[in-house]
Amino acid sequence: MNHLSLGLEKRDRVNNAFGGGLPEGSLVLVEGGTGAGKSVLASRVVYGLCEEGTTVGAVSTALSVGEYVRQMHSLSYGVVDHLLEDRLRYFRARVDGDQRLLDRFLRPSPLWDRAAVVADGFGTLCRNDPGLGPVLGTDDADLAMERVVSRLEPALAADTVVVLTVDPATVGDRALGPLRSAADVLLEIQTEVVGQSVRRSAVVRRFAGMKSPVDDTISFSVQQGRGLVIESRTVA
Repeated sequence: MNHLSLGLEKRDRVNNAFGGGLPEGSLVLVEGGTGAGKSVLASRVVYGLCEEGTTVGAVSTALSVGEYVRQMHSLSYGVVDHLLEDRLRYFRARVDGDQRLLDRFLRPSPLWDRAAVVADGFGTLCRNDPGLGPVLGTDDADLAMERVVSRLEPALAADTVVVLTVDPATVGDRALGPLRSAADVLLEIQTEVVGQSVRRSAVVRRFAGMKSPVDDTISFSVQQGRGLVIESRTVA
């Protein structure tokens, strides 16, 4: 099994903490509430992959291209060259209109002509889709999400790594069930306020096909000008 390195081994310990990279063809689900650190982790994955020469497609429901570039720069994740040299393709999914954005995201497009696709705010895509959104919170939510998962299968079968960030509050546990079951890598980001600081930990619920031992709990901080920094390790 081949793995996509998260790179930057001389800068941080992220790649080592995640076992040396993400298995090709894996579905990676990152769960966490608002402000937990999902977007920073997604940004680190995107930048590290690009630095390794991996082609990446990135989608965000929150930031324009300019805003995305500035945010990445603030973390010292400079992506301008990666965008210009087509290692990174970035798309903003605006959720302020009656559009079937989830369907547009899932259908074949240049976004999927990449070794990895990262969708930051996938739960928001689901919640704001006029086809899926109204079903969330009902007894049919799991069946509807199963259909979404099935549309990811061709990309996964072609060895594309798919990373999705989700706030459980936006879709509900019933809809999350099929995503959690299908995920090869399942991370739950937890936060704890200690004094005036916030401690963040990515709890590894599942990591199939790991290249080397993966931390059970990956504690990290977010630092201006440095990005995501691993704080400690707890290995099984």
